Amino acid sequence: MLRRAIELFNRQGYDATSMGDLARDLGFSKSAIYHHVPSKEHLLEQALHEALDELSQVVSSAAEGEGSAYERLRDVVRRSVEVLVAHQPAVTLLLRVRGNSEVELEALRRRRSIDADLAALVQAAVEEGELRADVEPVLVSRLVFGMVNSLVEWYRPDHGLDPAGVADTVTTLAFDGLRRQAHAARASGN
Repeated sequence: MLRRAIELFNRQGYDATSMGDLARDLGFSKSAIYHHVPSKEHLLEQALHEALDELSQVVSSAAEGEGSAYERLRDVVRRSVEVLVAHQPAVTLLLRVRGNSEVELEALRRRRSIDADLAALVQAAVEEGELRADVEPVLVSRLVFGMVNSLVEWYRPDHGLDPAGVADTVTTLAFDGLRRQAHAARASGN
Protein backbone atom coordinates (compact mmCIF):
# COMPACT_ATOMS: atom_id res chain seq x y z
CA MET A 1 0.00 0.00 0.00
CA LEU A 2 2.81 2.40 0.87
CA ARG A 3 4.56 1.75 -2.48
CA ARG A 4 1.40 2.59 -4.41
CA ALA A 5 0.73 5.66 -2.28
CA ILE A 6 4.26 6.93 -2.96
CA GLU A 7 3.78 6.33 -6.70
CA LEU A 8 0.50 8.27 -6.67
CA PHE A 9 1.92 11.10 -4.55
CA ASN A 10 4.82 11.44 -6.98
CA ARG A 11 2.61 11.25 -10.06
CA GLN A 12 -0.29 13.46 -8.94
CA GLY A 13 1.22 15.40 -6.05
CA TYR A 14 0.51 14.70 -2.41
CA ASP A 15 -2.11 17.42 -2.01
CA ALA A 16 -3.91 16.36 -5.20
CA THR A 17 -4.10 12.68 -4.20
CA SER A 18 -7.05 11.52 -2.13
CA MET A 19 -7.54 8.32 -0.22
CA GLY A 20 -10.26 7.59 -2.78
CA ASP A 21 -7.60 7.80 -5.52
CA LEU A 22 -5.45 5.33 -3.62
CA ALA A 23 -8.40 3.01 -3.01
CA ARG A 24 -9.26 3.02 -6.74
CA ASP A 25 -5.64 2.42 -7.69
CA LEU A 26 -5.43 -0.57 -5.34
CA GLY A 27 -8.90 -1.88 -6.16
CA PHE A 28 -10.00 -1.49 -2.53
CA SER A 29 -12.79 0.42 -0.87
CA LYS A 30 -11.85 3.53 1.12
CA SER A 31 -12.96 1.78 4.30
CA ALA A 32 -10.58 -1.10 3.55
CA ILE A 33 -7.70 1.38 3.27
CA TYR A 34 -8.63 3.02 6.58
CA HIS A 35 -8.58 -0.43 8.16
CA HIS A 36 -4.82 -0.51 7.45
CA VAL A 37 -3.75 3.13 7.80
CA PRO A 38 -5.25 5.98 9.82
CA SER A 39 -4.75 8.74 7.24
CA LYS A 40 -3.12 9.96 4.06
CA GLU A 41 -0.75 12.00 6.22
CA HIS A 42 0.34 8.78 7.96
CA LEU A 43 1.33 7.34 4.57
CA LEU A 44 3.27 10.51 3.79
CA GLU A 45 5.03 10.31 7.14
CA GLN A 46 6.01 6.67 6.53
CA ALA A 47 7.31 7.52 3.06
CA LEU A 48 9.37 10.44 4.35
CA HIS A 49 10.79 8.30 7.16
CA GLU A 50 11.83 5.74 4.56
CA ALA A 51 13.66 8.44 2.64
CA LEU A 52 15.29 10.06 5.65
CA ASP A 53 16.08 7.27 8.12
CA GLU A 54 18.81 5.50 6.17
CA LEU A 55 20.32 8.75 4.91
CA SER A 56 20.38 10.12 8.46
CA GLN A 57 22.17 6.96 9.58
CA VAL A 58 24.75 7.28 6.78
CA VAL A 59 25.50 10.89 7.71
CA SER A 60 25.58 10.39 11.47
CA SER A 61 27.87 7.34 11.09
CA ALA A 62 30.27 9.46 9.03
CA ALA A 63 30.11 12.36 11.49
CA GLU A 64 31.06 10.06 14.36
CA GLY A 65 33.25 7.65 12.37
CA GLU A 66 36.91 6.79 12.25
CA GLY A 67 39.40 7.97 9.68
CA SER A 68 39.91 11.28 7.96
CA ALA A 69 37.00 13.65 7.40
CA TYR A 70 37.83 13.58 3.69
CA GLU A 71 37.46 9.80 3.45
CA ARG A 72 34.30 9.87 5.56
CA LEU A 73 32.87 12.59 3.30
CA ARG A 74 33.67 10.56 0.17
CA ASP A 75 31.97 7.58 1.79
CA VAL A 76 28.88 9.65 2.63
CA VAL A 77 28.55 10.77 -0.99
CA ARG A 78 28.90 7.21 -2.27
CA ARG A 79 26.51 5.73 0.28
CA SER A 80 24.00 8.56 -0.26
CA VAL A 81 23.81 7.63 -3.94
CA GLU A 82 23.19 4.02 -2.92
CA VAL A 83 20.41 5.09 -0.52
CA LEU A 84 18.83 7.28 -3.17
CA VAL A 85 18.86 4.48 -5.74
CA ALA A 86 17.46 1.95 -3.25
CA HIS A 87 14.68 4.32 -2.13
CA GLN A 88 14.27 6.48 -5.23
CA PRO A 89 10.46 6.91 -5.12
CA ALA A 90 10.48 7.89 -1.43
CA VAL A 91 13.45 10.23 -1.92
CA THR A 92 11.70 11.80 -4.92
CA LEU A 93 8.72 12.50 -2.70
CA LEU A 94 10.99 13.91 0.03
CA LEU A 95 12.61 16.33 -2.42
CA ARG A 96 9.16 17.62 -3.41
CA VAL A 97 7.81 18.46 0.06
CA ARG A 98 7.39 22.17 0.73
CA GLY A 99 6.33 22.37 4.35
CA ASN A 100 2.56 22.38 3.89
CA SER A 101 1.92 20.22 6.97
CA GLU A 102 3.58 19.35 10.25
CA VAL A 103 4.81 16.07 8.72
CA GLU A 104 6.46 17.98 5.87
CA LEU A 105 7.90 20.57 8.24
CA GLU A 106 9.48 17.81 10.32
CA ALA A 107 11.00 16.26 7.18
CA LEU A 108 12.42 19.65 6.21
CA ARG A 109 13.90 20.04 9.72
CA ARG A 110 15.56 16.65 9.38
CA ARG A 111 16.95 17.62 5.96
CA ARG A 112 18.40 20.84 7.41
CA SER A 113 20.03 18.83 10.20
CA ILE A 114 21.59 16.49 7.65
CA ASP A 115 22.79 19.53 5.65
CA ALA A 116 24.42 20.99 8.77
CA ASP A 117 26.18 17.71 9.58
CA LEU A 118 27.45 17.46 6.00
CA ALA A 119 28.72 21.04 6.04
CA ALA A 120 30.56 20.29 9.31
CA LEU A 121 32.17 17.27 7.68
CA VAL A 122 33.22 19.40 4.69
CA GLN A 123 34.69 21.97 7.11
CA ALA A 124 36.62 19.24 8.91
CA ALA A 125 38.04 18.04 5.57
CA VAL A 126 39.05 21.64 4.78
CA GLU A 127 40.78 21.92 8.15
CA GLU A 128 42.67 18.68 7.41
CA GLY A 129 43.94 20.33 4.24
CA GLU A 130 42.21 17.81 1.97
CA LEU A 131 39.65 20.19 0.44
CA ARG A 132 39.87 23.72 -0.87
CA ALA A 133 39.50 26.40 1.77
CA ASP A 134 38.28 29.08 -0.65
CA VAL A 135 34.76 27.66 -1.06
CA GLU A 136 32.12 27.90 1.67
CA PRO A 137 31.50 24.42 3.20
CA VAL A 138 27.71 24.89 3.22
CA LEU A 139 27.84 25.68 -0.50
CA VAL A 140 30.06 22.67 -1.20
CA SER A 141 27.67 20.43 0.71
CA ARG A 142 24.62 21.76 -1.13
CA LEU A 143 26.24 21.52 -4.56
CA VAL A 144 27.55 17.99 -4.04
CA PHE A 145 24.27 16.74 -2.64
CA GLY A 146 22.38 18.64 -5.31
CA MET A 147 24.23 16.42 -7.78
CA VAL A 148 23.29 13.34 -5.75
CA ASN A 149 19.66 14.44 -5.50
CA SER A 150 19.47 15.09 -9.25
CA LEU A 151 19.47 11.32 -9.73
CA VAL A 152 15.75 11.26 -8.90
CA GLU A 153 15.11 13.13 -12.14
CA TRP A 154 16.99 10.88 -14.55
CA TYR A 155 18.23 7.63 -12.99
CA ARG A 156 16.18 4.56 -13.90
CA PRO A 157 17.38 1.15 -12.70
CA ASP A 158 16.06 -0.55 -15.84
CA HIS A 159 18.24 1.57 -18.16
CA GLY A 160 21.38 -0.48 -17.56
CA LEU A 161 23.34 1.85 -15.29
CA ASP A 162 24.77 -0.09 -12.39
CA PRO A 163 24.03 1.62 -9.05
CA ALA A 164 27.60 1.01 -7.81
CA GLY A 165 28.98 2.50 -11.02
CA VAL A 166 26.76 5.55 -10.64
CA ALA A 167 27.90 5.95 -7.01
CA ASP A 168 31.56 5.68 -8.12
CA THR A 169 31.06 8.24 -10.90
CA VAL A 170 29.29 10.78 -8.69
CA THR A 171 31.97 10.41 -6.02
CA THR A 172 34.79 10.73 -8.55
CA LEU A 173 33.25 13.82 -10.14
CA ALA A 174 32.58 15.45 -6.79
CA PHE A 175 36.10 14.93 -5.49
CA ASP A 176 38.34 14.59 -8.53
CA GLY A 177 36.50 16.62 -11.17
CA LEU A 178 36.39 16.02 -14.88
CA ARG A 179 40.05 16.59 -15.70
CA ARG A 180 41.87 13.55 -17.12
CA GLN A 181 44.24 12.13 -14.54
CA ALA A 182 47.25 12.11 -16.89
CA HIS A 183 46.62 15.76 -17.75
CA ALA A 184 46.23 16.66 -14.08
CA ALA A 185 49.52 14.96 -13.26
CA ARG A 186 51.34 16.82 -16.08
CA ALA A 187 49.81 20.14 -14.99
CA SER A 188 51.05 19.63 -11.43
CA GLY A 189 54.54 18.68 -12.62
CA ASN A 190 54.36 14.95 -11.73
